[in-house]
Amino acid sequence: MCGFKPSFKRITIFAGHYGSGKTTLSINYALALKKRMPEAPVAVCDLDIVNPYFRTADYEAVLSEHNIELIAPEFARSNLEIPAIPAAAQKIFDNKSLYAVIDLGGDDRGALALGRYAQRLMEDDYEMLLVANKFRPLSSEAKDLAEIKNEIESAAHVKFTGIVNNSNLGGQTTPEDITGSAAFIQRLSRETGLSIKMTAVSAAPPGTPRGWPRITPPGWDEGFFIINTNLGGYNI
Repeated sequence: MCGFKPSFKRITIFAGHYGSGKTTLSINYALALKKRMPEAPVAVCDLDIVNPYFRTADYEAVLSEHNIELIAPEFARSNLEIPAIPAAAQKIFDNKSLYAVIDLGGDDRGALALGRYAQRLMEDDYEMLLVANKFRPLSSEAKDLAEIKNEIESAAHVKFTGIVNNSNLGGQTTPEDITGSAAFIQRLSRETGLSIKMTAVSAAPPGTPRGWPRITPPGWDEGFFIINTNLGGYNI
């Protein structure tokens, strides 16, 4: 699942603009973490209280299959649109042996949910990654996404530590789309002062040339994170 060698923090947060792919990354990252450390307890925490329609709770079965705990709002598995922070989220900070992946809501409104844990988070071993997709509306320019980053940090009272390049067009993504996002993601890195942690790409289909998707564009030092976009029967 991984085309890179990550140094896992105890708490990893994926945040960014609406529709940037945070949930997809959160699930896949937790699965990769569990694969690397099968004896360690791993949990995915759904703190996306903004978007009730596309949530980590929809993938409870695949997480359970891999012995990954899901921490989600009580109403996440219903059709009720009630913003709520899961009470069990507290265990992320109380249980120091637990590795947690947090799926944070879009933009500054969603980041407010993290604010109540800011002090404890800053004292812990954490990483907060800005998820960037240059093909999404309102975040196709580095300066716009840099502004979104600042708004999220202000609301969450927590600083980002890196960037994930998740530029894609869903099932229509080509290798050229990924390599063509190099200039955008490098501009974003310069604008924010954040390093590029990794670039997410979908699993290569049968018959794909050997060079894809681990082809590394010139000047890129980060590795590729190969994600599965069809987990549990859901196309994510």
